[in-house]
Amino acid sequence: MVIRYESLIPDKDEFFLLYETTGWNSNGTYTKEQLFKAIKNSWYCISAYHNDKLVAFGRIISDGVYQTFIGDMIVHPEYQKRGIGSEVLNLLTDKCKESGIKWVQLSCARGKIDFYKKFGFKERPVDGPSMHKFI
Repeated sequence: MVIRYESLIPDKDEFFLLYETTGWNSNGTYTKEQLFKAIKNSWYCISAYHNDKLVAFGRIISDGVYQTFIGDMIVHPEYQKRGIGSEVLNLLTDKCKESGIKWVQLSCARGKIDFYKKFGFKERPVDGPSMHKFI
């Protein structure tokens, strides 16, 4: 299987279809337009295609110096366990290295911790400074 990786923002409809496979938007919190606006505001992104179909996506939100967050790491369920997510993550972290960024943060979906550990990511301590608020 040939996968094409490109540093570009995917089509709005294609991205929405891929995003919907995650279950992250099951309550309809975000519209297609909102999600597209979000990814357009990314510092860097990678889209992966199989036969011109978007099958994976990852992006970086960053100030380009030290605050860097990997978001929306998505691989379509039919394409998981084939190394596509690994390649997307490698391309994202390579961009950080090329740009001199040393600290890369992310939040991972339930059950995905071991995947990120393979790439050197470490869990924050339970009493660490991580916080969030959903409004």
